[in-house]
Amino acid sequence: MPAATPGTPSLLRAMNDRAALDLLLTHGPLSRTRIGHLTGLSKPTASQLLARLEAAGLVVATGTDGGRPGPSAQLYAINPRAAYVGGLDVTPGRVLAAVADLTGTVIASHEVPYTEGAEALDQVTEALGGAVKAAGLHRSDLHRVVIGTPGAFDPQTGRLRYASHLPGWHSPTLLDDLAAALPMPVEYENDVNLAAVAEQRLGAARGHEDFVLLWNEEGLGAALVFGGRLHRGWTGGAGEVGFLPVPGRPLVRQVTRANSGGYQELAGVEGLPRLAAELGVETAAGPQDHPDAGPHGPEVAAAVALLARAAAAPEGAHLRFLQEYATALATGLASLVAVLDPEIVVLAGAAIAAGGEPLRELLEAELAELAPSRPRLVPGEVPQRPVLHGALESALATTRDEVFDTSR
Repeated sequence: MPAATPGTPSLLRAMNDRAALDLLLTHGPLSRTRIGHLTGLSKPTASQLLARLEAAGLVVATGTDGGRPGPSAQLYAINPRAAYVGGLDVTPGRVLAAVADLTGTVIASHEVPYTEGAEALDQVTEALGGAVKAAGLHRSDLHRVVIGTPGAFDPQTGRLRYASHLPGWHSPTLLDDLAAALPMPVEYENDVNLAAVAEQRLGAARGHEDFVLLWNEEGLGAALVFGGRLHRGWTGGAGEVGFLPVPGRPLVRQVTRANSGGYQELAGVEGLPRLAAELGVETAAGPQDHPDAGPHGPEVAAAVALLARAAAAPEGAHLRFLQEYATALATGLASLVAVLDPEIVVLAGAAIAAGGEPLRELLEAELAELAPSRPRLVPGEVPQRPVLHGALESALATTRDEVFDTSR
């Protein structure tokens, strides 16, 4: 069959089909009349379109719009069972996997805690297998899987870089081993980049083409989005701002080795208990005292608890603590703003989120004094598992393009 060319009926049908499918994703169930109105198609053409998509298994009839004046109209929706995707969020402490249907609804998840000596391949297959089983599916039912990790896999060598703290993930054959073990296409992405994808699709960065996401949890990182697209860099290391040289901290030399210094030492979570103690902030309470501590390691949990208590009563020693942390964050962020001039900066990660509005206001004031431009600082709106949601959204974007292509 010859390929469709611009202006041919088959191409126009495919364009109309995709427009209707995108509308159903955005608005939920719609009637034939409503789809015709939103697409500008005639009633007969809209009817043919829906019949074609229903026959292809992409849409299903789902109730009526009863309750309105006049006869009830049949509603149509995306068939959630037309495709499934998987996403994984990998940290030094655990691997969390989830399965979503074509509408983006998460239908199952499964977590595997890291155990000493565990190999990445075993962690991935166990976590993904558990999520697939909980969803009542088989691994072969997944169209695509996206795995989010700290650092990034170098596209030139296939080796994981910038993530020496991720045990079991540095085998030179890891990507080949995963490809052989999993029956579906697998993609790999930096975890902070996936948090930015989640914010771009579901949260604070919707409608913004140029933004920076600043992240602070186990590590300090940034995601850079230009023209609506992630900027990864030549080796995948764009946004590894923990290595950024900053005043008052030693340079990070021989960065492939475990060492300290730079922006990570200045503003990372590991230094916050010491800073709090120096300023007279009570640090005796454990990280379990605050519900936002979440499934993080002890350093992150301790920092979250300290920042949440300070933000709840921002005065005296608590206010000084928040001011010092804001200055530390602004010191590195000012360099990013000076070079990139983003429209907005999304503040994300458990440690920054715990500081709440008091920290954001202090950071905004500091940045106004240090940076030549003044991007709007906005809190992340995907507080629960943003990396996992970003992995699923990334997998869904490619899968929808493939599944929705009715011109084939």
